[in-house]
Amino acid sequence: MRKVWEQGDKRVDRTSVGTRSIFGASLRFDLSADRVPLLTTKRVYWKTAAREMLWFLSGETNIRPLVQQGVKIWNEWPHANYVKKTGDAISLERFIERIASDVTFAERWGDLGPVYGKQWVDWSTYKIDTDGRYTKGPSVNQISNVIDSLKQDPASRRHIIEGWNVAEIDQMALPPCHKTYQFHVNGSRLNCLLYQRSCDVALGLPFNLFGAALLSRMIAQQVGLTPGNLVWMGGDVHLYLNHRNLIEEQLSREPAGEPKLKIAQRAEDIFSYRIEDFEVTDYAPQTPLRAPVAV
Repeated sequence: MRKVWEQGDKRVDRTSVGTRSIFGASLRFDLSADRVPLLTTKRVYWKTAAREMLWFLSGETNIRPLVQQGVKIWNEWPHANYVKKTGDAISLERFIERIASDVTFAERWGDLGPVYGKQWVDWSTYKIDTDGRYTKGPSVNQISNVIDSLKQDPASRRHIIEGWNVAEIDQMALPPCHKTYQFHVNGSRLNCLLYQRSCDVALGLPFNLFGAALLSRMIAQQVGLTPGNLVWMGGDVHLYLNHRNLIEEQLSREPAGEPKLKIAQRAEDIFSYRIEDFEVTDYAPQTPLRAPVAV
């Protein structure tokens, strides 16, 4: 954060808010002994990040299941889309109330398009029939495929989950930021590398790191390996200019403690974990820091 804020180039970004940005950064974390990369210089609502990860794994792309759990992190995008397309200047709060209470409204306005979950567990394929026409083929469940390949061919260099489906990017409310996960087996340890094309350091990165660690831990448990390293790599790594107060306050704080993530039991499969299966201990963060989301 300090490097981006003090050395980053000022850029005019897609949101018109403006950022300070660097290109190319990396972080490395040891996930053994239940360690988890969870910031202590501000409170990170890890259950929200865990619920989002479970939502991804479900293949769901509508915000309604998140809204019903009190998860707000995706609300702004469908709200902005609704206001733009209808001209109805409904408040965000009222829009979310309608998403929660009105199934038909949620089906029409709560869907984000083929975002993360769709690509992870239901990647579309096509085939050419005898008349030269394209028809839909069987979908690809990348999560299941990676788990199978880790069990059957641990030395493979193809243990990859990819979210960047070029053919469907324009249909997504927001193209995937944490786009590519690659897994690597070293003896009995499972390592995970996450490449993130675009990273909001103040708001997004804390969630992305916890989510990647949680996914890596679940997969390791499913394939009978122990957690290894989490390597994070960022492309455009930035801070929004209107996050100044959050940034300066967080940079004045000293990190302390070593949180632990425990998974209570091995679920029947990767898609059967529940929020109750996860517990974070030894986490004593400093007070929350808030800033607006740039849409």
